[in-house]
Amino acid sequence: MQEYDLILKNGTCVFPDKTELLDLAIKNGKIAKINSEINSQSKEVIDCTNLHILPGLIDGHVHFREPGLCHKEDLYTGSLSAVHGGVTSFLEMPNTKPLTITKEALQEKVFLSKQKSLSNFAFFIGATDNNLQELINAHLIPGCCGIKVFLGSSTGKLLLYNDQKLLEILENTSMPISFHAEDEMLLNQRLPIQQAATSVHDHIKWRNIDTAIQATKKIINLAKQAKRKINLLHISTKEEIDFLRENKQYCNVEVTPQHLSLSSPNCYNDLKNLAQMNPPIREQVHQDALWDGIEDGVVDFIASDHAPHTISEKANNYPDSPSGIPGVQTTLSIMLDHAARERISLPNLTSLLSFNPAKIYQLKNKGLLNVGFDADIAIVDTKKKYIISNDQIQSKCSYTPFNGQELTGKNIFTIIAGNIIVKNDQLMNNIPGTTLEMDRS
Repeated sequence: MQEYDLILKNGTCVFPDKTELLDLAIKNGKIAKINSEINSQSKEVIDCTNLHILPGLIDGHVHFREPGLCHKEDLYTGSLSAVHGGVTSFLEMPNTKPLTITKEALQEKVFLSKQKSLSNFAFFIGATDNNLQELINAHLIPGCCGIKVFLGSSTGKLLLYNDQKLLEILENTSMPISFHAEDEMLLNQRLPIQQAATSVHDHIKWRNIDTAIQATKKIINLAKQAKRKINLLHISTKEEIDFLRENKQYCNVEVTPQHLSLSSPNCYNDLKNLAQMNPPIREQVHQDALWDGIEDGVVDFIASDHAPHTISEKANNYPDSPSGIPGVQTTLSIMLDHAARERISLPNLTSLLSFNPAKIYQLKNKGLLNVGFDADIAIVDTKKKYIISNDQIQSKCSYTPFNGQELTGKNIFTIIAGNIIVKNDQLMNNIPGTTLEMDRS
């Protein structure tokens, strides 16, 4: 009888505080043993010499477009893209059609994912000005990971910016609550800039720094009144980082790989509408500030904000082109490249991509290489150089803003619940993922 189902031999395990050369054994979908040497019998062994073993990524911010927008993406293609990028769990946003603003709509997504998703999954319920009771009871819905609030209009019609309604939600709900912080009133005041725009370069003029910092200051002030810690998503400006550095007790801060890697005006010169997203990619001074936020702990987690649109949609003349960039498959590669350039350590990267998202969203047995935790693992080659290209992208949108770039660091194996799902860019198993469990204690 085999003692274990799978042993990972001779790999460098990455923890939030260290890396260490260790063996790791898996049994019944769980990490069963981590030791300097495991010589027990196993059904399968992977030689991880010269490879690093990471906890599988938890992408806390994706838009997989199902139901209602499946020509852009669906739960299968989104999760296929995810597992190719070492993402073993995703948290999906509520701006689908219909909007995910009721228990029934969220249950429908869970039902579909149990049939279609290759990755583990959970979903946000969206806040409106009249679904407070749904939000209060959302912690009772299996597969609901939190509440999402759009303070400014982005892609879709989900929007809430009334102070009193926001305060009611903050004071009366218990789940993790995450905010898209752009100020709707200011965006509306500045709408003539968008209407007169002649190119995507005008995107950052319309959605300028003020639209971001004003919304961020507003929601932090409301969080203080409610004595509530919140999550602020895709922070994009130096001004926000400086402000949040002084208000860390009220917030967790998310940034994206694209805001850490691209900057204006070059991204718009090179990529045009393919670089368009909300909030916008800004000038280099803002990217530098985001990295400062990572180095001094202002930033808590990294997520892709995977928001695919078709090439034909993105080719529309600005401002008729939709905002959103795909990224669930490329997050790990982009961040490993930054690690290879010594911009960030692997332990810190693991914290930002796995351990902290699991903690922030209260995910049980996820985000850490630890005995008893789920065997969700990404095995990477930190030295491997390759050129990323559109034809590698598994998403329906079939492009990446990083097309043609040479990167150092690549995902080799994706393992979910002890099953090898991806090996060397090949899908090995179509085993469905499972509904993420939350620890509400």
